[in-house]
Amino acid sequence: MVAQGFTVDLTKPLVFQVGHLGEDYEEWVHQPIATKEGPRFFQSDFWEFLTLTVWWAVPVIWLPVVVWCISKSVSMGCSLPEIVPVVAMGIFIWTFIEYFLHRFVFHIKTKSYWGNTLHYLIHGCHHKHPMDHLRLVFPPTATAILCFPFWNIAKAISTTSTAPALFGGGMLGYVMYDVTHYYLHHAQPTRPVTKNLKKYHLNHHFRIQDKGFGITSSLWDIVFGTVPTTKAPKKQQ
Repeated sequence: MVAQGFTVDLTKPLVFQVGHLGEDYEEWVHQPIATKEGPRFFQSDFWEFLTLTVWWAVPVIWLPVVVWCISKSVSMGCSLPEIVPVVAMGIFIWTFIEYFLHRFVFHIKTKSYWGNTLHYLIHGCHHKHPMDHLRLVFPPTATAILCFPFWNIAKAISTTSTAPALFGGGMLGYVMYDVTHYYLHHAQPTRPVTKNLKKYHLNHHFRIQDKGFGITSSLWDIVFGTVPTTKAPKKQQ
């Protein structure tokens, strides 16, 4: 199904085109088109709708889940001094999940038709159209699916009463991540911390795309040696 010398037509739905690129997909998807309005994905209006998510849907949908999870641990006898460090641990664990998913899943190299197609749906579209404001945060359906394995992980590494709070902390970390991610793409930060975060992340999109996988911080990039290095340009003789 891969076609030699295939050219993507950006005026037509993209999802079932990109697979034909084969080995050329990797180079194509990392040549960003920086426009706020993204391309059409599917011919079907229904499937197209499922790919579009406004940023505020993330806190509106998932913060109540965070509150419910923490209140569940409270109802099972956990005190506030017990819950706070558990929630903080959940946020910390999320930062590692954020890094791991971004580096090893979202940046997996593909060349088959269905591999390219799936990768484009998961993350390739974001690198090709990094300013597409309706395809930047995770769609709620995708997040809901990922909740199942993450909930099982929370149960496996904590007690019955603290598992909900740990999971809630992880979900809070996720909300912070997705909202921060949107902010870094579309806001104009004025404080040094957020200005540096924006610069760090946009560097990942537009300069060194195989480094700088952290979004909310560079912690795990530092730990695993994936902080991008900036080399000074050589002076012409």
